Amino acid sequence: MAADTPDMPARMDIRVYYEDTDTGGVVYYANYLKFFERARTEWLRRLGVNQSELAAREQRIFVVKDVELHYRQPARLDDLLVIHSDIVRIGPASIRFGQRAMRDGELLCEGSIQVCCVNAVSFRPAPFSTDLRTLLEKAKN
Repeated sequence: MAADTPDMPARMDIRVYYEDTDTGGVVYYANYLKFFERARTEWLRRLGVNQSELAAREQRIFVVKDVELHYRQPARLDDLLVIHSDIVRIGPASIRFGQRAMRDGELLCEGSIQVCCVNAVSFRPAPFSTDLRTLLEKAKN
């Protein structure tokens, strides 16, 4: 995994396994959502955002509100993908992520995912704490 710096979006390597593919050996389209979810979660964890702790301490959880994916080229069994993640926009209680799945520098799939922060009990929008907002703003720059 590459170091996270303000001028380089976070990245995560993911190997394509048999379970990720369809009968033709091509990554099943919905699995890109799983790859992107893992990459976002691990990046946030490296930034210091542990979602289990956030839920327990602040009663805040993240839910996906909106997803837009564009498929460019197929990924196949045994490919090593690099998932790039960056924060595009931060709202009072939401984050818009931009994510890309690459293979050897070739764009395979790109997505825009909006994640909202909600109260863990009511599921109503809940603003980010000052500390969390500051951390996210630093990661965005």
